[in-house]
Amino acid sequence: MSGLGESRKDEEPWGRVRPFSVKTKLGTLVVVSVLITTGLSMIAVHTKTELRFITVFSMIATLLITQFVAHSLTSPLDEMNAVARHISLGDYTRRVNDSRRDELGDLAHTINLMADELEAQDRQRRELVANVSHELRTPIAGLRAVLENVVDGVSAADTETMRTALRQTERLGRLVETLLDLSRLDNGVVPLRTRRFEVWPYLSGVLKEANMVASARGGIASDSGKHTRKDVHLHLDVHPPELTAHADPERIHQVVANLIDNAVKHSPPHGRVTVKARRGSTPESLDLEVLDEGPGIPESERHRVFERFNRGAVSSPHGPGSDGGTGLGLAIARWAVDLHGGRIGVAESQRGCRIQVALPGLPCQRTAQ
Repeated sequence: MSGLGESRKDEEPWGRVRPFSVKTKLGTLVVVSVLITTGLSMIAVHTKTELRFITVFSMIATLLITQFVAHSLTSPLDEMNAVARHISLGDYTRRVNDSRRDELGDLAHTINLMADELEAQDRQRRELVANVSHELRTPIAGLRAVLENVVDGVSAADTETMRTALRQTERLGRLVETLLDLSRLDNGVVPLRTRRFEVWPYLSGVLKEANMVASARGGIASDSGKHTRKDVHLHLDVHPPELTAHADPERIHQVVANLIDNAVKHSPPHGRVTVKARRGSTPESLDLEVLDEGPGIPESERHRVFERFNRGAVSSPHGPGSDGGTGLGLAIARWAVDLHGGRIGVAESQRGCRIQVALPGLPCQRTAQ
């Protein structure tokens, strides 16, 4: 706020001298009152008018000028008081007129900045709850799918099945641990835990979890009479097969899982979603692509697609029984990519939507802001 205040002062045409400041107005009031009294006294001397009439006229003129100046000073204070009262009650939409070129204008500008900051923090708190709920849904759905298959006799409770359930439980535990570290997030510090990993087995696990989530959602949707999205085929394309990358696996999981989830929702019946991984331009960097066969994203919407709660121009995504979701998946993906210092964006595609992710690969010391 101080920086904005200083820049506002620098914009004054008179520098630090304010021709319309409160001090100037009060000084002018005193000078004008003295001049009026002096002028009327001189008129009284030359016209031989009684002094008492001159005194009355002088007092009336001075009171009128004082009332005008006082109103110009107290009126914005009343407005600020009303806005501050609304802010204290949780209404951060009200703003003060800050067009004045004096100290009261600066105070109004500061109050507006404070309201902007409080509104942003309140919005971030609400979005944080939505983000956490969105992220917790995936491992819970995957774990439920595994357990339901075991209970229904579809899958045996063998080592591989239990290992899959254990991975989902561990991921759920990591997310809960992240919740316990919210104080660090509030302070703007969420460190990356980067390490070197093999891309093929890692992405294979992500796609397998995505299939389990689709099965879990399919079971839930079938109970309500809706169609499922189990008809969408997920395909993995990694070249070379021994490709490795250096990044935070948990954050990259958020990126890929959310991109796949978004692509599946917008895929046509029996569509295909492809996840491509290639070596980047620097050592252990990674270029990812997620392609679907849906309607694609209009060019006019591409700059907004990664905004929170934005669900695009298509109100009902293609595909049977799919919904538009919460509009948080792509925003979470962009946040995780930004943490790595990478880039994410919508690329040109002849068919469907094509989202590209570029990760630098080198150890990154950035933290969430």
